Amino acid sequence: MATMTAAWTPTWATEKPTALLVLADGTVIEGRGLGATGSAVAEVCFNTALTGYQEILTDPSYAGQIVTFTFPHIGNIGTNDEDIEDLNPVARAGAVGAVFKADVTNPSSYRAASGLDQWLKKRGIVALSGIDTRALTALIREKGMPNAVIAHAPDGMFDIDELKRRAAAWSGLIGLDLAKDVTSGQSSVWRETPWVWDEGFGEQIDPSMHVVAIDYGVKRNILRLLAGLGAKVTVVPANTGAEEILAMRPDGIFLSNGPGDPEATGDYAVPVIRDLLKTDIPVFGICLGHQMLALALG
Repeated sequence: MATMTAAWTPTWATEKPTALLVLADGTVIEGRGLGATGSAVAEVCFNTALTGYQEILTDPSYAGQIVTFTFPHIGNIGTNDEDIEDLNPVARAGAVGAVFKADVTNPSSYRAASGLDQWLKKRGIVALSGIDTRALTALIREKGMPNAVIAHAPDGMFDIDELKRRAAAWSGLIGLDLAKDVTSGQSSVWRETPWVWDEGFGEQIDPSMHVVAIDYGVKRNILRLLAGLGAKVTVVPANTGAEEILAMRPDGIFLSNGPGDPEATGDYAVPVIRDLLKTDIPVFGICLGHQMLALALG
């Protein structure tokens, strides 16, 4: 008589989940935890970039958000001390959570100083892997960015009811001025130019123009690109007045990227932008800055 053998079940299929993403509608997504332990409540978004995960996670525009990476292999090149975007690394402005499809492998890059998991722990970012990020991205595209709690517990012990309550109770980013939390504390001059292979970052020592950058959560590389184009870049805090900016005699005024609700930050930023628009000085913006420029123009 023939004997039947039990079907093989992969280990990961029977593992207890060590991380959860709990959406405000009560949906619970199970995964494998990495990075910091604990939990964070935030808005879930997605990013389609194939490279630059460290820059994405340190971009102040992602403050108060959990980033879902659509590219499946994140972390393969490790992390280093150069590929960060927030001006003040001590403040750790940027994403509070991250979601990956594949498990992080050992780094494979001559620039790597540490693995992604170690870097996430140091930065305090809660992360999970092993989920269908395509399905989560489709949900976000169809229904908008949900509020959620991301939680990581190595022992797999979670109070799911409490996590559901926290996710449902969080008021979200609407009405929040997060620029005030990530902006520069004082004015400064930026001279660093973009990274060049085998040379590193350069320095702008002979500028041909002066750009004042209003910092609502600016990324370092935007400032580097401006400097690389020949600009002396003066970075000023988000609440700097028009009179002070114009006294710097800029050739151009840049409204930076940043997190939060444009209308909330716009309460104090839009009147300043309107005053700046009354001059002949070119004003240009990106992301949050572009949104507030649109509000200033009606």
